[in-house]
Amino acid sequence: IELMIVIAIMAILSAIAIPNFQTYMAQRRLSGAAREVYGNLMAVRMQSISENKRIALNIDNNHQYTMLRDNNPNGFFTGETIGLPKDLHPAYYDVTFSSSGTVIVFSPNGTGSTGTIGLTGSTGTKSITTSIAGRIKIN
Repeated sequence: IELMIVIAIMAILSAIAIPNFQTYMAQRRLSGAAREVYGNLMAVRMQSISENKRIALNIDNNHQYTMLRDNNPNGFFTGETIGLPKDLHPAYYDVTFSSSGTVIVFSPNGTGSTGTIGLTGSTGTKSITTSIAGRIKIN
């Protein structure tokens, strides 16, 4: 009888904890996606400085982004991508970009274009902003 009571209590506690755990995991996926994009923006900035070229991060659609290198100094990107396009959905399946077509450009001196990248998940939104000084911040 005691064992049955313990099992019943464990079942009740599990039934209460599972919905809270699912919300927690959704919040962690949104934060993880924001940190991944933040890290890639920092990498683009550092690569721009080390190569002495303009490099941009371009949001392609609601879950993919690419990094582009400007090989000629005319200000137009030639379309040469750095690595493969990055995709949020394998690891962060419920997180999407708020708007596609956003481009954040970093110059060889470390400065950047001002812009905001919005991320939306099932538990809310996060935004990553860049300043003209090259500072990147998760809000």
